[in-house]
Amino acid sequence: MSTIHWTEADTDHSAQWHSESAAAAPAQVTVADDRMRADTAYRLACQGTALLWRGDFHNARQLLRALSRRIDRKPVPAGEGPAESFHLYRRARGQRARVLGRLIVQLEPDHSLALRRAPDVRQACTEAYGSAHEPMVIALTELLGAIGAHEWRENGVLVPALGARIHPHYGVFSPVRGEYVDLVATAPLPVQHRTAFDLGTGTGVLAAVLARRGVDHIVATDINPRALDCARDNIDRLGLTTRIDVQGPGLYPDGRAHLIVCNPPWLPVRPTSTVEQGVYDTNSAMLRAFLTDLPAHLEPGGEGWLVLSDLAERLGLRTRTELLTAIDSAGLHIIDRIDTRPHHSRPRDTTDPLHAARAAEVTSLWRLATRIPCRHPGFIKGTG
Repeated sequence: MSTIHWTEADTDHSAQWHSESAAAAPAQVTVADDRMRADTAYRLACQGTALLWRGDFHNARQLLRALSRRIDRKPVPAGEGPAESFHLYRRARGQRARVLGRLIVQLEPDHSLALRRAPDVRQACTEAYGSAHEPMVIALTELLGAIGAHEWRENGVLVPALGARIHPHYGVFSPVRGEYVDLVATAPLPVQHRTAFDLGTGTGVLAAVLARRGVDHIVATDINPRALDCARDNIDRLGLTTRIDVQGPGLYPDGRAHLIVCNPPWLPVRPTSTVEQGVYDTNSAMLRAFLTDLPAHLEPGGEGWLVLSDLAERLGLRTRTELLTAIDSAGLHIIDRIDTRPHHSRPRDTTDPLHAARAAEVTSLWRLATRIPCRHPGFIKGTG
């Protein structure tokens, strides 16, 4: 954490600054309350000045909505191709987040929020940030995200393939896109499927699906400590702790398995926050690591299941040839590919600048196996 400084009532103040997106502590801070007009707040925020809110909590949320409307008046420019359109869209979303993130609030040492009509946010902030010992300043947008994550964690997400709810934690990708879960729930299992690895388990949902399908023992891994805690929580709720072992942080555990499942982030772009790590993967690093090390961890006759959307291909961020080459270079061959369409509403949103790519998106489960090596340089398959 860094430190934020401001002057209030002719007195200098400071507090810890926290940002999940690693935004730097604002250099310029002014105190704002219910008297500040939205146009003034928008001008200051665009200039880089942070607004430390001291007014009514609900008025702060209204101001945030007013800032959003002013930002959204400027349309996102279209690029010459899908890749350029995506990068322009992401740049605009980043600028939008930076401007909105300049409306900030102070949490007290116990994570309470000393604003009029403020909700009790102590539990939500403790779940997101851990225990507190001194004041901390965060963006209001981040606080609202923590509150929303707490509600998701309390209520859970119904997963029809499980017939149960999964409870995502703050900073862990929620299984709201059910098509990838359904693929794992219905794909034909290998003949031998006593053991499985679930790499990048997140909430633990795919490990739970495999256990419900009859896999005797599953090792679930993740590089994100929050995801490891989340997966353990969900597996305990589902009564599967004797069948699923959560390990990490890391990608592959020791040993081999009959089935290895990986649902890596789908877009090969650098994430800017922990939450984005569920969607963006710099240079397809996790995808490549899964493929490269898969043969060394598969039991004879085992399968690797790669669950991947083709959105990156439709956006011009990765080609199908690059994916197939990576599979081949790892010494793997494709047994089968099972396709499905997204069930969520975004493909139907014609106002989305990326609508064309999203409307055509296909999510696939690639069934992979180790390619049988030649026994000697003169060996030709089929001749013995």
